[in-house]
Amino acid sequence: MDRRTLIKIGGAVALSGTIAAGDPGGRPGPRPVTGLKNRVKGPVLFPGDKDFAAETRGYNPIVTHRPQAVVVASDAADVAAAVAFASMNGLPVAVQSTGHGIGASARDGILINTRKLDHVIVHPDRRTARIGGGARVRAVVESAAAAGLAMLNGSSLDVGAVGYTLGGGLGPFGRRYGYAADHVRSIDLVTPWGRALRVTPRAHRDLFWALRGGRSNFGVVTGMEIDLFPIPAVYGGALLFPGAAAPQVLAAYAGLRLPDAMTTSLAFLRAPGKPMVIRVTAAFLGTKAAGEQLLAPLLGLGPIQNTLAVVPYAKVGTIYNDPPAAPMPVHERSAFLGSFPVERLLAAAGPDAQLPPGMVEVRQLGGALSREPRLDSAIGHRKGAAHLLFLASPAPAEQAAPVAAAQQKVLDTLKADLSGGTLPTFMSAADISPERVRAAYEPRDYARLLRIKKNYDPRNLFRVNHNLR
Repeated sequence: MDRRTLIKIGGAVALSGTIAAGDPGGRPGPRPVTGLKNRVKGPVLFPGDKDFAAETRGYNPIVTHRPQAVVVASDAADVAAAVAFASMNGLPVAVQSTGHGIGASARDGILINTRKLDHVIVHPDRRTARIGGGARVRAVVESAAAAGLAMLNGSSLDVGAVGYTLGGGLGPFGRRYGYAADHVRSIDLVTPWGRALRVTPRAHRDLFWALRGGRSNFGVVTGMEIDLFPIPAVYGGALLFPGAAAPQVLAAYAGLRLPDAMTTSLAFLRAPGKPMVIRVTAAFLGTKAAGEQLLAPLLGLGPIQNTLAVVPYAKVGTIYNDPPAAPMPVHERSAFLGSFPVERLLAAAGPDAQLPPGMVEVRQLGGALSREPRLDSAIGHRKGAAHLLFLASPAPAEQAAPVAAAQQKVLDTLKADLSGGTLPTFMSAADISPERVRAAYEPRDYARLLRIKKNYDPRNLFRVNHNLR
């Protein structure tokens, strides 16, 4: 069973009975928003309109949007006009492109859907790409690969490239090159006053720092320029082991001595009615022979499935083998680990642990991910974090309480190993409280984010998110 099989668990989960996360900024009273139609070129939809549900629907229906109106922006000018209208009327603004990574529900206010801002322009001579606010990672991967280049994508190719990058962006080349957020050159932003800015390391330096980690708290990102890398191919894939081999697999994994050119992860996978399995993924910027030598302790255990192979960068999505995104209710938690505690991981998520269907994954950090980048950002906790722990359990809303309790038990079992914080990319609907948002950042960075938020969005117009307030 691979991750594709795991995600299919969601096919058996009812999509009804979803719950909406509370709006941390409060709910304004109903305001007239019909005037929006005269200000933008793209569609403006209201509750009851034919396409309203489709344009507000996100990947994870645990959070449902119920705005007064949704603006399907046709370009950056539409975004600016919609934000200016919202600002004039004191309405909160929510932003959505692919519908992944939603934390809070857009209740009342205006939802701006940026999915049509999906342009991807690759500049091979500069090794950069200019991407729109609605571009998916898959489109960037395919365009870059055609030029013999690569972006620092993550495990899924169907998420929005902008949201993934500004949340940090942790992928299979992270230990060699760092977070995707470390390789942003410029950001096109519409501020809470509807003003368009080109944000760079030299122009609006405070916003450039804050957006990479603080994400949608400061406005709507309509475009971005990112670095690309000469990665024509990678040796990567997954090894699958039976749950009964967990002690041997974890011991071998903990003993690996890997260069920065290899990034790995280990996951406990549970599907209804099937035995638990363990999956180890690896991505190596080197030869097959060298990769096999590095992974020899695991290969020697006789995996029941081995998909490791040299694949062109255009096929990088096969390493994690994520299926095309389809809406399903998934409950998620994440945290940084300071070590790889074999015994406590076995107790928390091994074959004897009583957990609901889903995944407990440990992603390897270190290498460039632990070093200070050339361009500083609000992505912190680099020094003490050796791994990222990620929990994902598909389940309908009525099972939210027992699933949350089971996930919390995993975190409690590993409490001594948690190094503090998490990566903003992995924050979920469970992380919208002020305490959880604060914990995602280092104290000095959090204080700086609040100062910048106060300067650029003093009325907290952009509060339908993991809010800085």
